Amino acid sequence: MATFLFDKIVFGPVKSRRLGVSLGINLLPCNRKICSFNCIYCECGWTLHPVPGGSSFPARTDVYHALSSRLLEMKEKGESADVITFAGNGEPTLHPDFPLIIDDTIELRNSLAPSAKIAVLSNSSTINNPSIKAALLKVDMNILKLDSAIDETIRIHNQPRAKISVEELIENLSSFEGHVIIQTLFLRGRYNGRVIDNTTPEEIDAWLKAIARIKPEEVMIYTIARDTPEGGMLMKVPAKELYRIAAMVEKLGIKTQVSE
Repeated sequence: MATFLFDKIVFGPVKSRRLGVSLGINLLPCNRKICSFNCIYCECGWTLHPVPGGSSFPARTDVYHALSSRLLEMKEKGESADVITFAGNGEPTLHPDFPLIIDDTIELRNSLAPSAKIAVLSNSSTINNPSIKAALLKVDMNILKLDSAIDETIRIHNQPRAKISVEELIENLSSFEGHVIIQTLFLRGRYNGRVIDNTTPEEIDAWLKAIARIKPEEVMIYTIARDTPEGGMLMKVPAKELYRIAAMVEKLGIKTQVSE
């Protein structure tokens, strides 16, 4: 099925299901996806290329000028964004200058759009890197993925390019000491001839135990909303079920947002 790539460094603002009016930043190439995961549901398509060297990414100066120009333009027009969001064509923290770009963005936000929050959407694969973790601790919304607390499910749903254990992932997420928002995409269907479903009682029980250990400030629950690369064998989880899962999280005393 059809998927898409962002063709600019700065895009939008767009209306986000989870974040409101979001001005996006794409730190990946504009002509291909670069990611440490190969998620079966990714709207940007499959991860076809190995992670490249730094020269394949937009330069830090280009990111700075693109963002400052767009923020100035919006300010002159009386427009505003709720959030400046690092997303784009893959995993933003793979950019070699990611920590410095976060510092630049904070500077520009403070001077040109002080009411906007800064968010990073990450798959959590790089948070064991001290410089990445330090940068994520500086942003307002540190949104990190945890689609399952079962190793086999992560292997199938997210297809990480490096070996990642659930236990290590949960420990790393816990180390943010609450300055983290967990995002989880629930789905069911078939992939490579196998029935997949991360909403089974076993899955939800393990995931809730992980959430209790991580103690995030918020949990964002959602399901597929756009075309996926696997060819249409994946299905949305009904809103009623998402809200049922959210209620379980809220019983832990954790704020939960559902995007249908």
